[in-house]
Amino acid sequence: MSQAQNGNKVQVHYKGSLEDGTVFDESHPEKPLEFQVGSGQVIAGFDKAVEGMNTGESKTVKIASSDAYGDRRDDLVLSVARDRIPPDIDVSVGQRLQMERNDGHKVPVTVTEVTDENVTLDANHPLAGKDLTFEIKLVKVD
Repeated sequence: MSQAQNGNKVQVHYKGSLEDGTVFDESHPEKPLEFQVGSGQVIAGFDKAVEGMNTGESKTVKIASSDAYGDRRDDLVLSVARDRIPPDIDVSVGQRLQMERNDGHKVPVTVTEVTDENVTLDANHPLAGKDLTFEIKLVKVD
């Protein structure tokens, strides 16, 4: 039986849910999530939860927003003039778009409000500010 250590490549099955029990993501039954422990490929709390687990072990962990997608930041919500959105894009609340920063980096945003004059965009991760619960099963350690 192998134990997951920092630097190991691991495969896990997981189910992530919110405090109200709503499932927001889970691994596909035939395709576990694969990542390298400690590499930053997954949220910090998930990484910490897997480290030290043994192959075949299952656990449920609660991860505070600070170890998940961080707190919501008001400075990541902005209102832009409707005419700055390309005319071929019919924006609606809940729609996911990409903005390009001055440095060329693309940032995913969610449309949170649309008026005739403005569109409000939120660059926070959809799970920012939320505490998460994960059911995790370690399938394999390489």
